[in-house]
Amino acid sequence: MEPRSVGIVTAQVARFEEPFVFRSGRSIPSFELVYETYGRLNAQRSNAVLVCHALNASHHVAGVYADDTAALGWWDNMVGPGKPLDTDRFFVIGVNNLGGCFGSTGPKHPNPATGRPYGADFPVVTVEDWVNAQARLADHLGIARFAAVMGGSLGAMQAMQWAIAYPQRVAHALVIASTPRLSAQNIAFNEVARQAIITDPDFHGGHFYAHGVVPARGLRVARMIGHITYLSDDVMAEKFGRDLRDGLKYGYGTEFQIESYLRYQGEKFSEYFDANTYLLITKALDYFDPAAACGGDLAAALRPAAQVRFLVVSFTTDWRFSPARSREIVDALTANRAEVSYAEIDAPHGHDEFLLEDPRYHALARAYYDAIAETCRP
Repeated sequence: MEPRSVGIVTAQVARFEEPFVFRSGRSIPSFELVYETYGRLNAQRSNAVLVCHALNASHHVAGVYADDTAALGWWDNMVGPGKPLDTDRFFVIGVNNLGGCFGSTGPKHPNPATGRPYGADFPVVTVEDWVNAQARLADHLGIARFAAVMGGSLGAMQAMQWAIAYPQRVAHALVIASTPRLSAQNIAFNEVARQAIITDPDFHGGHFYAHGVVPARGLRVARMIGHITYLSDDVMAEKFGRDLRDGLKYGYGTEFQIESYLRYQGEKFSEYFDANTYLLITKALDYFDPAAACGGDLAAALRPAAQVRFLVVSFTTDWRFSPARSREIVDALTANRAEVSYAEIDAPHGHDEFLLEDPRYHALARAYYDAIAETCRP
């Protein structure tokens, strides 16, 4: 185990018996959220940090499990004792979002009306829905205000939404490798991935659970499509180039190393991720557009967030959520005289850079949290 790890962690479950109404107007009578916490909540309850996950991650942000020490948290390099988000100073919460497939109520869970898994009948979720559910979890934990809400990619959209919907409950929002809305190209990538799943013969209209099958072929292709967009061309060239596994075979097998890598990633993903959850999450990505309610005026949409302090970070080689999109967020915040710090980091790995241990990026996050910690002292 890494010496500065939070160590062995245990997932917890919060159950909510009140109905939850989704933005679509549909509702469920009750729900559960699975979450993990790291560090200690101080007496003033002022040092809590919510970490929001992106597409295929979960509540397991840091540490390992007693029965699976290989299952390292997805942001373990960021969260832990002495790390940028220091659990010796902060109480960190990771939550699996509503509609997820890692324990929180979602498509795999029984629909109380039928006794069978929700499947495709689970309500479509939005970033706004996730944040509203997270607010209920904060209430459950007795946290009136977060020292910070942090996320990368889709997780950063949730941090933005927290600042818009609950500005009085957030001191700082850390928005990393994100965008105020998806471009047509990004929506297109998501739709191709969804079609790969929906047209898989084993999908059965989203009710594949009853048939004892998984649309693994569609999930594999969906993951391969997504993974291509997370990496930069330079990193792919450096890591794989046009290298062959075992010479040219003049066929359709895995001749190139990059083919082998993508197929491996797709296979691994299909073994643990739920197809309906993938559809829900990619749609949540597509729908997020806070400016839409303000006639496309992002500054107007972010006006309620002006009382929240922001750190916005982008990476030069991120072609999926380019730095230009982060600058839109910064411009809209500064138009509202919000306090915002912005960093554009020249880093090679593309969109996935937010998950990696780039020393400049981590130094920036550490310095920002150092400043937050000063305000959390008793």
